[in-house]
Amino acid sequence: MAPAGRPESGPAGGASGGAAALTARQAGPGDIAVGDQTVISVAVREARPFLADSPASLRLQLGRDERETPDSAERAWVGLPLLAAGAPIGALRFSFTRPREITEEERVFLEALAGQCALAAERALLFEREHKAAEDLQRSLLPSELPQPAALRLAARYNPVTRHVQVGGDWYDTFALPDDRMAIVVGDVMGKGVLAAAIMGRVRNALRALALTDPRPAAVLSGLDRMFSATEDFEQFTTLAYLVLDPATGRGMYSSAGHPPPLLLPASGRPRLSDIPPGTPLGWPSHRQQAPVSLHRGDTAVLYSDGLVENRRRGVDTGLDELVAAAAELAPEEAADPERLVDHLVLRMLSGYEQSDDVTILAVHAPAHGG
Repeated sequence: MAPAGRPESGPAGGASGGAAALTARQAGPGDIAVGDQTVISVAVREARPFLADSPASLRLQLGRDERETPDSAERAWVGLPLLAAGAPIGALRFSFTRPREITEEERVFLEALAGQCALAAERALLFEREHKAAEDLQRSLLPSELPQPAALRLAARYNPVTRHVQVGGDWYDTFALPDDRMAIVVGDVMGKGVLAAAIMGRVRNALRALALTDPRPAAVLSGLDRMFSATEDFEQFTTLAYLVLDPATGRGMYSSAGHPPPLLLPASGRPRLSDIPPGTPLGWPSHRQQAPVSLHRGDTAVLYSDGLVENRRRGVDTGLDELVAAAAELAPEEAADPERLVDHLVLRMLSGYEQSDDVTILAVHAPAHGG
């Protein structure tokens, strides 16, 4: 029980705050609606402080609403609206264990406290809206489903970082080219929030346009370099892995713009990382190279973002070693199932670590018997 003249916390209804601005339709069984006759409802509804220095004053102002009938612990009340741009977004409620008249000095202090709380709440709401907009934009640019050509099986996962951190710019894409080859992409834009998601969208769309004109990886990455030089900030950092593959033969070409090396799981032999040079990130001057690749029957290739192998407690080199080790744990029939493979790799690589970045992973498997 709080001493007389002190805000009280806990179930007895002392100092408290929250999103009290609920409509009658929105309010649930445990909620307080704006239309109710309560301390915080009046403060929110009328956008002004509500003061009751005694149970008699409370009854006089609120009437006999059962929700605000004084109990043995409460004898004075203060309700303060949290205002953002002049509109209430919540309220603070204080109660006292004996009748108490709030002085002018105390009222000024409490209103200043409510102003600071309102500012913090407004910032939190703005953050949530921006985060949701970025995540919605990012997810809208990911394929709703992966194509499944007869001679290949594909599986992908996108694990955004926790909701309390801004969404990043990871993405993956797969699409058919006019000559029936498949374009397979995983990319990562530096930064967080709407800006990173917007840059990711521009890169994705530009890559599709370039690939449909000239699908060679070196040509596509060179075109993206030119786009970056013309449209993006010089300090913007974006990596990309781009594979063009013929499903019928398993032969193709690969190029990387500073992206982590693909993980290769051959049908016979142990998992390993590709030794194809990674190149430089998009927009950094370089002569783009491409390398031939072959996906034989029973082989699998895995593209992923650095969030899978790197975090605050694990360096990228250690993470790459752990990725190869995690892939080697699977039995051959498990490694040949891309859905089980990506789930296993995500689970093993994130286990025991706090996820600090988005994780994107895409596996391409050539079935041993052609589908």
